[in-house]
Amino acid sequence: MTTGGTGTREPEPGGAETERGYRVYRAVIPEVCPTDPTRMVLTADAGGRCEVFAHDAATGRDRQVTDRPHGTLHGTLDRDGVVWWFDEDLAGHGVWRIQDFGGGPDSPGLPPAPAGTPRGLAMNAAGQVAAGIGGPDGLTVWLGRRGGPARIVHRAPGPRRLTGLSPDGELLTVAGPPSADRAVTVLTRDGGTVAEFGGGGLRIWALGFAPAASPSELLLVTEHGARYRLATWDVRHGLREHDWCAFDTEIDASWYPDTHRVLIRQDRHGRSLLHTADLDRRTLSAVTTPPGSIPDAAPRTGGEIHYLWTDSATPPRLRTTAPAGTARTGPPVLGTLPGRVPGVHSDLWTPGPDGPVHTLLSLPERTGARPAPLVFLLHGGPADHDRDAYDGIVHSLVASGLGVARVNYRGSTGYGPRWRAAFSRGVGLTQVDDLVAVRADLLRRGLAREDGVGLWGTSWGGALALLALGVRPALWQAGIAVKPIADFAAAHRTGLPALRALDERLFGGTPDAVPERYARSSPVTYAARVTAPVLVVAASQDAKCPPQQIADYLTALRKAGVPHESVWLESGHDGYRGADHVATLRRALEFLHRHLGARARPAAPEAPRSERSGARQAGDPEVSGTGRQSTEGRR
Repeated sequence: MTTGGTGTREPEPGGAETERGYRVYRAVIPEVCPTDPTRMVLTADAGGRCEVFAHDAATGRDRQVTDRPHGTLHGTLDRDGVVWWFDEDLAGHGVWRIQDFGGGPDSPGLPPAPAGTPRGLAMNAAGQVAAGIGGPDGLTVWLGRRGGPARIVHRAPGPRRLTGLSPDGELLTVAGPPSADRAVTVLTRDGGTVAEFGGGGLRIWALGFAPAASPSELLLVTEHGARYRLATWDVRHGLREHDWCAFDTEIDASWYPDTHRVLIRQDRHGRSLLHTADLDRRTLSAVTTPPGSIPDAAPRTGGEIHYLWTDSATPPRLRTTAPAGTARTGPPVLGTLPGRVPGVHSDLWTPGPDGPVHTLLSLPERTGARPAPLVFLLHGGPADHDRDAYDGIVHSLVASGLGVARVNYRGSTGYGPRWRAAFSRGVGLTQVDDLVAVRADLLRRGLAREDGVGLWGTSWGGALALLALGVRPALWQAGIAVKPIADFAAAHRTGLPALRALDERLFGGTPDAVPERYARSSPVTYAARVTAPVLVVAASQDAKCPPQQIADYLTALRKAGVPHESVWLESGHDGYRGADHVATLRRALEFLHRHLGARARPAAPEAPRSERSGARQAGDPEVSGTGRQSTEGRR
C-alpha cells in the first residue's frame, strides 16, 4: 500500500479532471480532531481521484494521506490526531487503517477485525474504538483500542450498523431500518441488551451519544404521525420525546461538543434550515443562513457552526456563523468554482392527487421563439430529494443549451411523511405519473417542447428513467440510465442485505411472495415497448445495482430492436475516480444533443461533480435514516 508523502499541496475537494475543460468537484466539511481543532481531515482531489488529506490549520499546510488507484472516500481523526481511513476494494470491502497526522507508515486500525463493508466507526475520550463490519451474515461489532487487539462484542443479522459508543465506553448503539421492531438497540460493552426501541408505528433513528454527559445520553429522532421529533435516552429517564422540538419534514441532529445543545438541520421543500435546540431551557432558535441548501453542518466548540452552503446558481461554499475575523478555527480554504451558474433558475408546482409536485427548473437564456430541449434529471433513493443546490450535471446541461427539470416526485423526502410514503399506483409507476404530469404542465406553460424531452437518472433514478421510457414511450425522445435497477427481482437475488430489506418494504414482500409487483415495476418488463434511443452506463463491480440485471436489460433492448448504447465502467456503484464521471458526463451530453435536436453543440464547461453520481454521504452506507442519514436505498 502506498501512502502519501510529507510534502504539501493545495487540495481540491472531490475528484478532478480538467481535460477539455471539464472539472469534477465535490465540496466537503472537514472532520476535526476532538481535542485539537487545528487538525482536520478531508477528502480532496489527488490527480483525478478522491483521496484523504490531513490539514493543519495552524500552519495552513496540507498533506496527502492516501494514494490508491481507485481513490479513497472514508476518513476521520481520533482524539490523538491519528488519521483513520477505510482501505476498500471496488466492491466496497476492506479494513480500517491508521496513520500519524504528520505522516509515516500506515497500519491496521483495529486488528484482528477482518475485511468487510464499513458499517459505522465510533471513538471516545477513553481511547476506545468500536467498528461495525458488514459481511454475508450481517453486522459484527468489534471493540478495542487503536492498533488492537479488538474483540467481538455483538453480532446481528440483516442491514444493521453501529451508531454510537458512549464517552465512558460502557454503552454502544446499533441501528437497523427505522421502522423495524428493533430499530435501535442499546448494548453494554459485553453485548448485553440495555434497551430497544421501535415498532408500533414508530420510526426512530439513533444519532450518537453526547460528548460529555453523566449518565451517558443518546440523541435520537422519532417519527410518527406527521411529525419528526428530537428525542433523548439515558438509563435514568429512558426514552424522552421532546414535543417542543418537532418538525413537519425530515431533520438531522448533532450534539454541540461543549454544551447541552443540539444543532438541527431540516430539509424542507428542496431547501435547508438550521436550528439550535437548548435541551436545558427547552428552547428552539433559528440559525440565520442564506436561502438555499446546506448539505452538511457541524457545530464547533464555543457555539460556532461550520456549514456548507449552496443554491442552484451558486457552487458550494464553506461558511461559518462566527463574525468575520472572530472564528476560532475556520475551515480550510479550498478550491471552488468562481461566479454563478448560467441560466435562469426557478420553482414550479404542479397539481397532483396527493398534493402539488415540486420541480426545480433551470433553463438556458432564451434566444429564440421555441423553448430549449429539456432533460428531466431524476434523483435516486427513493427516499431522497433534489435540492436548491449546485449540481454539476445541471451546470453542464444548461451551459450547453439544454433545460433541466428536477422533480421531487412522490416518495421524495423533504415534504413530510405522507409524501414520502405515497406509492399508490405502485413502486416507480406512481413516480412516473408525476413526471408525466410535470411534463404536461411545462408544455402548457410554454417552457418545453413536445419533440424535445429527455430523461436522465442514476441508480434508483435510472430505474425511473427506464421505466418511464417503457411505460409512456411516446413522451420521450431520449433516455439515460446510469448504474440503474432494470429488474427488481433479479437485483433482489444478488443485492446487498439492506437493499433487499428495502425492496421487501416497498413491495410488501419478497419476489417469491409477490412476483407480480416486482414485475409490474421493473423496467425490463417494458423493454420491448421503448422507442426512444437509450444510453445505459453500468459498473462491472456494482454491488447495489448488480451488473447482470443491467446486461439482461440490454439484451432485451437488442432483441426488440430498440436503438441503444452502453458504457461499462470498471468500478463499483460509488465511484471515486473523476475520470469516470467526466467520461459519463461527456458521453451523456453528446448523446442528448444528438437526439433532442438542440441547436447548440455540447459544451465542455467547468462542471463540478454531482452527488447524483452515485457516491454516498458519510453516515448512510447501508441503512436508512433521517436527514444526513436519510438515504433509504441505492441513490
